[in-house]
Amino acid sequence: MPIVAQSTETTDWVSRFADEVIEESERRAPGKPVVVASGLSPSGPIHLGNLREVMTPHLVADEIRRRGYQVRHLISWDDYDRYRKVPKGIAGVDEDAWAEHIGKPLTSVPAPKGSPYPNWAEHFKAAMIDSLAELGVEFDGISQTAQYTSGVYREQILHAMKHRADIDAVLAQYRTKKGPAKKSQKPVDEAELEAAEGSGAASEDDGSLGAAGYFPYKPYCGNCEKDLTTVTSYEDETTELSYACNECGFSETVRLSEFNRGKLVWKVDWPMRWAYEGVVFEPSGVDHSSPGSSFQVGGQIVGIFGGKQPIGPMYAFVGISGMAKMSSSRGGVPTPADALQIMEPQLLRWLYARRRPNQSFKIAFDQEIQRLYDEWDKLDAKVADGSALPADIAAHSRAVRTADGELPRTDRPMPYRTLASVADITAGHEDQALRILSELDPSNPLGSLDEARPRYDKAEAWINTHVPADQRTIVRSEPDVELLKSLDEASRRSLRLLLDGLADHWSLDGLTHLVYGVPKVQAGFSADATPKELPPEIKTAQRTFFALLYHLLVGRDTGPRLPTLLLAVGQERVRALLGE
Repeated sequence: MPIVAQSTETTDWVSRFADEVIEESERRAPGKPVVVASGLSPSGPIHLGNLREVMTPHLVADEIRRRGYQVRHLISWDDYDRYRKVPKGIAGVDEDAWAEHIGKPLTSVPAPKGSPYPNWAEHFKAAMIDSLAELGVEFDGISQTAQYTSGVYREQILHAMKHRADIDAVLAQYRTKKGPAKKSQKPVDEAELEAAEGSGAASEDDGSLGAAGYFPYKPYCGNCEKDLTTVTSYEDETTELSYACNECGFSETVRLSEFNRGKLVWKVDWPMRWAYEGVVFEPSGVDHSSPGSSFQVGGQIVGIFGGKQPIGPMYAFVGISGMAKMSSSRGGVPTPADALQIMEPQLLRWLYARRRPNQSFKIAFDQEIQRLYDEWDKLDAKVADGSALPADIAAHSRAVRTADGELPRTDRPMPYRTLASVADITAGHEDQALRILSELDPSNPLGSLDEARPRYDKAEAWINTHVPADQRTIVRSEPDVELLKSLDEASRRSLRLLLDGLADHWSLDGLTHLVYGVPKVQAGFSADATPKELPPEIKTAQRTFFALLYHLLVGRDTGPRLPTLLLAVGQERVRALLGE
């Protein structure tokens, strides 16, 4: 028996869409599984912007499953799309060599050299499939190559060709009139361009419109395999279709009722699939939502196939700290696998769950990741003690678990910034890392580094892959004798106060209290005095003291948090470097 929505979750966007989708699904197909969908083109690395295409319906589907309904989350792999261009920066790919394959289906393009996968599409699909498994995303994958080449869509193709005048009439409303080209304010989606290049289309992805009339179908050439073809004639009665290849000159006549080497153009293909699969919910990017775009036009064409347009929220772009908007046609853009190398799946899920689809957000690969983790850990604590707001509780719940249960998590989730500092300082020496982490809380020492995993491994990966070499921490091997000799009496006294307190304060909390307390004591205040009880100049004195310690320990003005750094260096070495 389906479960009604929980009132505590009605304030979050996922629950609101789930309500709407359940109601619409019962109206369209009562008693049948709810169908939500995503579409991904493996034309290159499938990046974190593409992940929103999956996470939006996943979160809605998962909420519906939690309520006791059956749900199918379809992911259509658009691997029968044409290979449009060679992405830059792909390892194992020579741009000139791979340019020869432009126009072929993605599944007919060789994988990058050294890849274990049979073709280009499978190579880029594989990493995404692994990432979705780690993120707890349950889905039914559909290869469009398999669908088209096995004849699954034959009746839909013949129907589209029979009703090509109706389709043409819809598309004609949006075709751009001849005149100066206007610069698009928004990037065009990969799928929007898929049928455009080399098609001879009247507009980017409408289909062929020439002397023989309009055709919403593009054959792949029987000789060169490319879609640089023009349909020259078609007979509805016999389904005989003739085409000529503009690339190699090959031509042939086939019976479309038996021919499986071609596909519907994108603006027809997408609504056909909505009708075929009974899709009730499928989001689309902002590039699909303008007049004449795929989603808008598809809403009119879907009726020709006897279907209805799905509920389709627009989703905004996902950015990366310090990088521009992403495009999967370019190499070097961060993928979900890249993100999961440096962050736990719960954090990545939370970033997508806490923002409405129409809100843009950024994923941090720089120092900002430490602040994000601090924010996540605070939310985790608030949820645990019952002080979090309902919408935040809902987002947290969607991050840490799915309808199937909780995602694997770190047993001892220590602060990410602390783990990153330890990984930085110890440079891969796990015994040293365990020693330091065990001393963070002597009353509850870490028994094994595995208790801090996988978070520790993520923090170590971030240090090794995203922190420039000149920002890494290298502890001095010998004391800075010249600097120690040049210190005035006040500086010497500050170091003496620190050294005298090391043994009694050797824990993360204890050393935090000690290093902040030394300038207070020197100024005649209690080490426990709060900022409100202290004059402003104490902050200046603390900064000066901290800079001195950094210079003596690592030869720089700044570094990891001092309490963590002191623990990492160890008492004996700290005493030696500070001149004792």
